[in-house]
Amino acid sequence: MQRRQIIVVGGGLAGTATALGFASAGFDTLLAAPKAPDDARSSAILGRCLAFIAELGVVDALGDRKAPLAVMRIVDDLQRLFRAPTVEFRASEVGLSAFGINALNGDLAKALEACIERTGNLEVRPLAARDLALSDDRAVVTLEDGTEIGADLVVAADGRHSAMREAAGIGSRQWRYPQTAIVLNVEHKRDHGSVSTEFHTRTGPFTQVPLPGRRSSLVWVEDPKLAELYVDLKPEKLETTIAEKMHWILGDVSIDGPISRFPLGGSRVNQMTSTRLALVGEAGHAFPPIGAQGLNLGLRDAEALVRLATESRDDPGSRLMLRRYEAARRGDVLSRTAGVDMLNRSLLMDFLPGQIARSGTLAAMGLVGPLRQFAMREGLVPGAGFVGLPRSVKKWIGGDEAGREGVEQERYGRH
Repeated sequence: MQRRQIIVVGGGLAGTATALGFASAGFDTLLAAPKAPDDARSSAILGRCLAFIAELGVVDALGDRKAPLAVMRIVDDLQRLFRAPTVEFRASEVGLSAFGINALNGDLAKALEACIERTGNLEVRPLAARDLALSDDRAVVTLEDGTEIGADLVVAADGRHSAMREAAGIGSRQWRYPQTAIVLNVEHKRDHGSVSTEFHTRTGPFTQVPLPGRRSSLVWVEDPKLAELYVDLKPEKLETTIAEKMHWILGDVSIDGPISRFPLGGSRVNQMTSTRLALVGEAGHAFPPIGAQGLNLGLRDAEALVRLATESRDDPGSRLMLRRYEAARRGDVLSRTAGVDMLNRSLLMDFLPGQIARSGTLAAMGLVGPLRQFAMREGLVPGAGFVGLPRSVKKWIGGDEAGREGVEQERYGRH
């Protein structure tokens, strides 16, 4: 039987970054994943997550195929009795040049692949895993070609319907929202100025996120029946509708590339670990594309798992390491999942006290600087609201090029 220290199952962005992280930390790693389909969506990567992939070389590999996110704006477009003022979160308020970057998922995947090609101890097999056996001394993954491979640790990063999670007997709760997300990219007449705008509407958020040049990605959450009608509109009519929904802040727009739509739902697991197994990304949590939290939560899983396994290098799949990972991720996963769920549901309900509470919270954010800055730091790095942003974030996002060699020591605790 073949053997590796680490097997990562799942070739999405979070899974590939996890495998690259383990290999870069010196582990003999196997990434088992069929080639992922083309993905025209984009992802915003913020705070410590950007520092994590930057240390792996992914940001340099992206080159100019990314756009900085310097300002995040929330606009109340609910047209209800109590309307919250527009709130702008500026990275400069917390000493950063940007909160992070936005890039097309396809470009992120290519950048990850380029980094993998330069990594010596990472093998990629374009095969799905079909079975998993777990015991105290090892895990055994069976690939679809029948090959069995033993490992100290298996990382399940194979999506919200994770076969590895089910094989380990970890239960999950799935739910649906009465919403559909329309996802597309657009070109526009006016410069976005590195500003992302999230319009809160009665059917859900309508979010514009900068791409390089005069281009932006859009995530448009809509009633399913209306979403179907919008997608079938003639391009000229749809472009006018999009510009109107953005209140013409970017001028005329034109559709750039394919349009896709998918139903919105969420999931949550009973536990993030089992014997010799850890869950990463949507295998452990999933929720609507609101507030740029989805991939970032998965990358925080990856960063924590690699860091803790490095601190337990003699046995990276030990019970102690897995207990530490479970404890490290529980609060972040629960709070972000609940927060996104609550925000999304608050947009759909007409309950007056809920409207007042939501409007009051946004108004407070806009008026009270320390509260707004707390929210920004906490959004970038869980726990940083009170203690400040860590050194790694300031080095990679704050524009300070000096002293980057100290970042690696901070991340892995080496002195």
